[in-house]
Amino acid sequence: MKPETLTLQPFQAPVKGSICLPGSKSITNRALILAALSEGALTLEGALFSDDTRYMVTALQSLGLKVDADATNKTITIIGKGVAFPNNCADIFVGNAGTAARFLTAMLTLQQGGTYNMDGSAAMRKRPMRGLLDTLETIGAAEVVYHGEAGFFPFTLHTKGVPGGDWAVDASASSQILSALLMIAPLASSPVTLTLQRETVSQPFIGMTLGMMAQFGQTAQANSDLGPFSFAGSGRYAFPKGGYPIEPDATAASYFMLLPWIAGGQLLLRNTYHIHLQGDIRFSHVLGKLGAFFDVEQEHLLAKYPAPKHTGITENFNAISDTFLTLAAITPLLKSPTTLTGIAHTRKQETDRIAAMANELRKLGQQVVETEDSLTVSPDLAKMQHLTRETPVAIDTYDDHRVAMSFAILGSHNLHGDGRPWLTINNPMCCAKTFPHFFEELQKLNP
Repeated sequence: MKPETLTLQPFQAPVKGSICLPGSKSITNRALILAALSEGALTLEGALFSDDTRYMVTALQSLGLKVDADATNKTITIIGKGVAFPNNCADIFVGNAGTAARFLTAMLTLQQGGTYNMDGSAAMRKRPMRGLLDTLETIGAAEVVYHGEAGFFPFTLHTKGVPGGDWAVDASASSQILSALLMIAPLASSPVTLTLQRETVSQPFIGMTLGMMAQFGQTAQANSDLGPFSFAGSGRYAFPKGGYPIEPDATAASYFMLLPWIAGGQLLLRNTYHIHLQGDIRFSHVLGKLGAFFDVEQEHLLAKYPAPKHTGITENFNAISDTFLTLAAITPLLKSPTTLTGIAHTRKQETDRIAAMANELRKLGQQVVETEDSLTVSPDLAKMQHLTRETPVAIDTYDDHRVAMSFAILGSHNLHGDGRPWLTINNPMCCAKTFPHFFEELQKLNP
């Protein structure tokens, strides 16, 4: 039976050893789309096995594609069929997986005469889809019939094939909306020029999408990662080898990059040196302000803090917003205020992440000021020690894996100096979204 709560055991000795991180969710789900739109077999190596990727695999199977997943060997083999899917009718459920929701919706419109019933979890029904759906209807790729509030799940897609022309999209709510359109643009029936109506967020994810499209043989003509993007149309995807390696998850790395600051010692993050598709690896630069130093050992990074710093910082997290929670959670251990900005769009992700972090930090006695786009935390270590002296404080996770993992790192700190547990995580299994074995891996590192 899965635990409903988990009380964390603080580290009483410096961390040591190594961690093997799961594959990147963002890369795994993009690779599944690109492989499905190619022709022939491709094996994803080091793929992530989590809720989000399982929703994607199940959806592709419901379209009649052959997908074999081997969790033991962390491989997924898919036989792509190009732009024609065997099944032109299907019921597709995406859970709370934003990548599956946006990428599949766009991909399905390549099928002429398809009817696809689309739905997600209660949380997914609140996440923005309008920018993508409006564009698909405007260009004539689909008719959308809503079964609830317009612009949100659930809906039925009546797909018509993807024409060329001038496309315009509002991707200000999520970079995944732009990525979804980029991946189908080369396969349109004639040339495409795709223009952003408003600036998007998490721009490095656009670079990831473009980089992976190029690996599969389709390169955009563009002046920058903000476009406009031009494609010749009538293209095809193909990866030149039989195996596609998935990078370790850079966002997952953020928690373990910070762990030696929390517990002392050093930690080897295996196979992370050559991460280049994921912008969140830049979180290591933010940690430099806390005294982080990263040695390179072959393919690995060794995280350590020779002279740890505890001064609060101000940082714009717009480009690496998934990692703002990692830093926000440990702000009570700093000695001056910290302000994190550029994060307004995270209010519309798995949960309202700014509000979630503010609520839980206030439970720990911290002074928190939130604006639409920022979070400022003024630390009060003494109050946190007082509030947790007798009984651990329970952290609500809002069914958000990143809230759970971020506070788990805070709870690993030996706050009272005697190894006394002082933090409990409610619904720890929400981590199954991207890192099912997170807490087991964290416990293995606790000497």
